[in-house]
Amino acid sequence: MSEVIEVRWHGRGGQGAKTGSAILAEVLFEAGKHTQSFPEYGAERQGAPMKAFNRVSDRPIRNRSGVLSPDIVVLIDPTLIEAVKPTEGGKETTVYIINSPESPANVKKKLGLKDSVKLMTVDATRITLEEFGQNRPNTPMLGALAHFFKDVPVDAFIDHFTHKMGAKLPEKVLKANQNAIRRGYEEVQQG
Repeated sequence: MSEVIEVRWHGRGGQGAKTGSAILAEVLFEAGKHTQSFPEYGAERQGAPMKAFNRVSDRPIRNRSGVLSPDIVVLIDPTLIEAVKPTEGGKETTVYIINSPESPANVKKKLGLKDSVKLMTVDATRITLEEFGQNRPNTPMLGALAHFFKDVPVDAFIDHFTHKMGAKLPEKVLKANQNAIRRGYEEVQQG
């Protein structure tokens, strides 16, 4: 990886876009990458649409502005498809990772994307509801992101989460998050 990879997360306050962005940066930093992670808030209230950003490179990153033309778009809340315009600034090569039970082909139609655009869906909401009874979709979305960073295996995401949160969470909740990350990786649909 010689260029800078830019990631734009869309979610609502409290869904974990900011935390997901921070964990992605930490995992990739531990893998030897240069990283950035920063949020952007609109109305600062629980449930309001918000964005978070990452930059990742093998070299130092000098740019500190918001991500306007992302390489990856992560949409944590599928109800925001029309509200936040996740395709804005997207390129022909932008990869979209969407929390949705729908097929990639159906989501592409909703977003008005060409068939050639790479889009991945994962039902992160269902996974987290099954694993720990709450809609906290950022952990399965991290698992889905592991497909993009081929030189960083999904186990690096799980190990990082375990080391960071192991002492802070009950064993049952920690295990549920580990399972959610792995299931996000394994259950992603690519199209």
